[in-house]
Amino acid sequence: MHIHNLEQWQHSHDFSVNQDRAEKNTKVVMLLTAVTMVAEIIAGTIFGSMALLADGWHMATHVAAFGIAVFAYQYARSHATDPKYTFGTGKVSVLGGFASAVALAVIAFIMALESAVRLFQPQAIQFNEAIGVAVIGLVVNLASAWLLQDHHDHHHDHHHNHHEHLDHNLRAAYLHVLADALTSVFAIVALFAGKFLGWVWMDAVMGLVGAGVIAKWSYGLVRDTGLILLDGAIDKRIKLDIVTAIEENADNRVTDLHIWHIGQNHLAATISLVTHYPQTPEYYKNLLSHISSLSHVLVEVNYCHDLPNLAENLRCEV
Repeated sequence: MHIHNLEQWQHSHDFSVNQDRAEKNTKVVMLLTAVTMVAEIIAGTIFGSMALLADGWHMATHVAAFGIAVFAYQYARSHATDPKYTFGTGKVSVLGGFASAVALAVIAFIMALESAVRLFQPQAIQFNEAIGVAVIGLVVNLASAWLLQDHHDHHHDHHHNHHEHLDHNLRAAYLHVLADALTSVFAIVALFAGKFLGWVWMDAVMGLVGAGVIAKWSYGLVRDTGLILLDGAIDKRIKLDIVTAIEENADNRVTDLHIWHIGQNHLAATISLVTHYPQTPEYYKNLLSHISSLSHVLVEVNYCHDLPNLAENLRCEV
């Protein structure tokens, strides 16, 4: 059988997130963080402050995380139409977010370990220099956080929750900036307490608190991105909406349904149904057109050989 105009039956598998602005802002933040990192390392060396040196190298891990985010955006864009990726590169940015979340967990662990050591082995702190650099770091982090806010359109219908519209790659970069800002705030509080109240131990305690908060953020990001990467469970409301839309039409009965993520905001579904009054697959796809996140749908239609009982409106037994 020869089919003319085959292209009209084909569709794009580019389900990546269009985040040109996010990529550009992430590059700016990576540069700002790198400059601040170099400044802290130099200042720590000149003033002999281990606190500044530690924070400087700590920021180096965030620079690496931002590099992962930028790489994910570029790779997803450049390979969007590569046929070796069955459903495109929509999950690449999710993978970038997962990798950054793991890096965030490592940072939290290192912070907790270093803080625990300092709690039992207090070190001399040059408060004035440390406070000055911490304040500068906080300003840089707040500016970076503003740049990395997820500015995408938050308007969505009732079929989707907020998490389904997040750019997890951008969220990971944002959490890294928040982690830096949080450590800066805790450091400033601890340094003032140490300078004016003599509570040197506050530096270590605040480090432990900060590590705990960062670990919690990391866990949440790993959970959300991991669920998408492993084709985890989809919102039950979407499943119910699909079944309802199909079964309310004629005497259709959904016999098998699989839904999974093929990108951050895109879903694929395979649907098997049985009916006395079969229609074309396109007909059933149109019944689901109101679910905007369904980007790739395959429908299997099976004819029910039992005689329909129109009086009692019974469906085919499956």
